[in-house]
Amino acid sequence: MNSPEWIKRSAVYHIYPLGFCGCERTRAEFDGSKQPHRIRKVLDWISHLKAMHLSAVYFGPVFESTAHGYDTADYTKIDARLGTNDDFTDVCRALHDNGIRIVLDGVFNHVGRDHFAFLDVRQNRERSRYCGWFCNLNFGGNSPYNDGFWYEGWNNCYDLVKLNLRNPEVVDYLLSAVRMWIDTWDIDGIRFDAADCLDNDFIKRIHNFTRSIKPDFWLMGEIIHGDYRRWANPDMFDCVTNYQCYKGIWSSHNDRNYFEIAHSIEYQMGQYGDIYMYNFLDNHDVERLATHLTDYDRIYCCYTMLYTMYGVPSVYYGSEYGIRGAKGRGADADLAIRPCIELDDIPGRDDRLYEHICTLGAIRSAIPALQSGSYSKMELKNQTFLYKRELDGDEVYIALNISDGDYTFNFPCKYAKLADRLTGRVFTCDGGRASVTVGKDHSMILVDASMRTAEEQTSEPTVTASEPPAESIPASEPASPKPAPEADVPKAPDKPGKRRSYGIPDGKQLVIGGRYRHFKGGEYVVTGTASDHETLEPMCIYLQITDKPRAWVRPISEFLDDIDDNGNRRARFEFIERAY
Repeated sequence: MNSPEWIKRSAVYHIYPLGFCGCERTRAEFDGSKQPHRIRKVLDWISHLKAMHLSAVYFGPVFESTAHGYDTADYTKIDARLGTNDDFTDVCRALHDNGIRIVLDGVFNHVGRDHFAFLDVRQNRERSRYCGWFCNLNFGGNSPYNDGFWYEGWNNCYDLVKLNLRNPEVVDYLLSAVRMWIDTWDIDGIRFDAADCLDNDFIKRIHNFTRSIKPDFWLMGEIIHGDYRRWANPDMFDCVTNYQCYKGIWSSHNDRNYFEIAHSIEYQMGQYGDIYMYNFLDNHDVERLATHLTDYDRIYCCYTMLYTMYGVPSVYYGSEYGIRGAKGRGADADLAIRPCIELDDIPGRDDRLYEHICTLGAIRSAIPALQSGSYSKMELKNQTFLYKRELDGDEVYIALNISDGDYTFNFPCKYAKLADRLTGRVFTCDGGRASVTVGKDHSMILVDASMRTAEEQTSEPTVTASEPPAESIPASEPASPKPAPEADVPKAPDKPGKRRSYGIPDGKQLVIGGRYRHFKGGEYVVTGTASDHETLEPMCIYLQITDKPRAWVRPISEFLDDIDDNGNRRARFEFIERAY
């Protein structure tokens, strides 16, 4: 299948906006006299997303609804509890400016009872011009809401009125809404809610429609059971939600039985190997992974597997810190798994897990074999698992251990030395075989020790972990990620037409995640480095945090230099402190 290439290089952050922003449970509870602009909260999280090397955000429902977002009232208006269309425009622009793509939740199977077309049916009954918009209207019956007529509610939920997607007028109406999303916010993809309930012809129509506007548009369908090829194929969706492996990952770690997830992976590679799955460990409909696991310490191996298996990894907001949440019953069933959280105030946060995921993001984004390489099993036991990803001759070995102690993997290897990208440990191979010891509840991502990533080949600054000698880290030491080193760069030459530069003071280095003050007063956070596409000159990426958020880029040599400010020598950007 021809999934857009950008999704293969991506990791996705999943936000349920109404919960994330702390909105009222229903639209009726919202006091419209004060505009909250809550969706702008996302702007404060952009540096966080970039630190995790996340390159796409999937927003759950953002449109006007009666309660939980899946009961849409208006497909063209941001829910007032979240803010305005202009607020969301600013959010989308800032995300795109920072290289982060946008995926919206498309709820096309049903609408809420407050949707204008259904309100017209409730008022005008048989005389309504919208009778044909809904499935199985029966004006001789009655509904649980005592409407004086019956209609089909999705999955017997009568707050969700099932749309008739065989009606061309309905299809044209929905396509016009999608057109508005693309024209207004330049979205990059859609996740289709309840995709197994959608009409196949409708899916094909929206596939052709979106690809005609944006050839690299991404379509992902929510599918829980069944043969994924029914929906993920060249005419319909690019991929579906991988519920099979979602269950396999947490269940295999709970039961300490890697045979379960290994079987699921091998089955999927055999059945749908060309479908780039949407992989996840939890989401807005299921229990948080930290709650699901019987032994929390195995959560690190779960995320290593998520980031190294075939498909795009997705992190549900807050789960990068190991927050808990059990799915309940009744009207409040989802409150605990859709909480409002503040980045600087997350009780019980697991920073080690966050750093582990940041490191996994950096590793995956730098190694193409982890993005789209082949998969092969090398060693499988109940509590240990070794598999390989390979692309264009580059081999990456993933080793997982959830046994009661250290475990040593012995396996054939064509490299002279292997480096673990998670810890920096280096192992010497002997006679074409490697012997690697992994600690309890830890994992390794092993690559050719002489391998330089695409980032390292084009830029002197690096944000990946350094690689100390093997003997400096005992095998039993937890494989917690190392902080990124500070980049070292050459001095800057003077540039004609610009403020005079004195060059970079000896020993001065770029701090990724550092907060800086410009000599004119503005404050910024350095979020990463890049290379000029023509000259390969090392560039600094930094985010303005005073006034209106905005991303900037300039040569690192210029960012770090001292300049002549009206006869006074001073730093162009003065380091203040680490922001993260």
